[in-house]
Amino acid sequence: MAAPSIRVGHGFDVHQFSADPGRRLVLGGCEFEGEPGLVGHSDADAVAHAVAEALLGAAGLGDLGEHYPDSDPRWAGADSLAILADVVARVGEAGWVPGNVDCSVVCERPRLATRRDDMQQRLSTVVGAPVTVKGRRPEGLGSLGRGEGIACTAVALIVRSEAPPHD
Repeated sequence: MAAPSIRVGHGFDVHQFSADPGRRLVLGGCEFEGEPGLVGHSDADAVAHAVAEALLGAAGLGDLGEHYPDSDPRWAGADSLAILADVVARVGEAGWVPGNVDCSVVCERPRLATRRDDMQQRLSTVVGAPVTVKGRRPEGLGSLGRGEGIACTAVALIVRSEAPPHD
């Protein structure tokens, strides 16, 4: 049976808002000034994390916790775009190239429309392929609807970086 030349991965990440007034909110590599930050070991960029999870999953390379554990002090406060860049390198070393990534960010706040283009550009530059970001409101439902945090889902398509060997 021939190995597939394309694969799809799904990523998900969720973080609650932090009570620390010094914590920055970073989504898709963009800082949202005046908004509370998210709780996390790194900068807690839920969008970059979901993209990274989707790429790792598509390539069959495990998950963020395996490669960047929150028990490792090297990743404390880490820039999630740097983590994403490392994930893209790992995907490449495994013989895959990102084709595109599509994200849905679920939150009551902040409003993403004013920063969407910037987020998409930053993520696309790191991934080396188009990344789209859409905002979704939870319409008051559950913890996300009460504004307690932010969740993001992402779907990534990857393609073989070279043709598989023939028999």
